[in-house]
Amino acid sequence: MLALDQIDLALLTALTEHPRAGDLELSRLTKVARATVQSRLRRMTEAGVIADWDPTLDVAAAGFEVQAYVTLEISQGALDEVSRDLEAIPQVLEAYVTTGSYDVLCRVATRSHPELQATLVRIDQSSSVVRSTSVMVLSVLVPPRVLPLLGSGETVPSRRAPAYRKG
Repeated sequence: MLALDQIDLALLTALTEHPRAGDLELSRLTKVARATVQSRLRRMTEAGVIADWDPTLDVAAAGFEVQAYVTLEISQGALDEVSRDLEAIPQVLEAYVTTGSYDVLCRVATRSHPELQATLVRIDQSSSVVRSTSVMVLSVLVPPRVLPLLGSGETVPSRRAPAYRKG
């Protein structure tokens, strides 16, 4: 686990607000040296805090406006099989193993209600799915976000060395 300080949070904020910015621009935006930007980004990437450099894609804007969350109750010990079955369905955007009444939570997206129905039927055709329940997404209330969480706690003091020392 990597402890993030105020410089890290400033870099992550600048990178989120300006995802195409290079190191020099991030240096200007955060008012830290370019070498600091490069080393901090490398450190956060190596630690997995920055998971990838992929663009954020909006499936609704791409024509897949019908979205739903689907919970699955699966057969005991069938997680690998269900994983393979779900990965074979392009409309399944993500799936998580969960606790509680259901074993798996999926998010699916389709172009139409008939396509959603066909996707739900295809999910149910997995021999390991015992029961499924779906909930339609009407609108996005809070979009995916991370920065408020990272900035909510105490930050570690900056590791930047003082510009001068009292002697």
